[in-house]
Amino acid sequence: MKNKPLIVVKARKKEHAAPHGGAWKVAYADFVTALMAFFLVMWLVGQDKAVRQAVAAYFRDPGAFAEASAASLLEGGGGLHDKASPAAQRALMDQQALERVANEIEAAIRQMPALAALRDQIEIRLTAEGLRIELQETASSCFFDTGSAHMTAQAEELFGTIGRELCQLPNGVLLEGHTDSRQYTREGYSNWELATDRANAVRRVMEKNGLREQQLLEVRGYADKQLRNPGDPFDARNRRVSILVRRETSSAAKAPPASAPTERDRPAPGALPEAGGSAR
Repeated sequence: MKNKPLIVVKARKKEHAAPHGGAWKVAYADFVTALMAFFLVMWLVGQDKAVRQAVAAYFRDPGAFAEASAASLLEGGGGLHDKASPAAQRALMDQQALERVANEIEAAIRQMPALAALRDQIEIRLTAEGLRIELQETASSCFFDTGSAHMTAQAEELFGTIGRELCQLPNGVLLEGHTDSRQYTREGYSNWELATDRANAVRRVMEKNGLREQQLLEVRGYADKQLRNPGDPFDARNRRVSILVRRETSSAAKAPPASAPTERDRPAPGALPEAGGSAR
């Protein structure tokens, strides 16, 4: 027994295949995300200016778009997968209506030879507040006589065209007048009066061309307190009129404004100031 060799048996454990690594999943997810971003950019490039501005407005203030939808979920108790609420549908229809009017105003201006020269002075953009139409003067092209609220014939045609388009909407409208920093030389009359009178002159032309009085929310005069080009207070572009078409979903558009002009506050056509000051 002692001379018998010692036999050692080694038991081999059965080895299982190594599990697959998950690194490929991360790489695939990154690829799909990049691909989605690429197609989103390509889609945006192919859209018109109004759509791009609407998308930009959403990302600047998404709450303005989601407010109606969130409120409807709380009131109705519906699930996220339910059909869009009436409030959300109204917000979407309002957005589409503003986009349509923006395109129609641009098209109308392009089709009128008398207004073609003013295209570079008109800026139309969709914001979180609504549709903003800004009309700026230049050194060689003005909407009003110097130091006066007397409108040129070309400007009257332009504001009349805008009024005919906006009267098709239920949205409220705000008018804002701005001047540059040149001071008015006539005693008792300043850039405050000039800016307000010019905005009122625009109101009269737009109402004459179909804008309903109940659409008008406010007529504002800012003088030179909101300069377009703060670096040059005397820049002609600071002399401008802004037209803001409020979104219907905005509570401010539905509430009657405290500072809305009344007939007593509105100067008669014959009461407009004549040229003679140095302000523009």
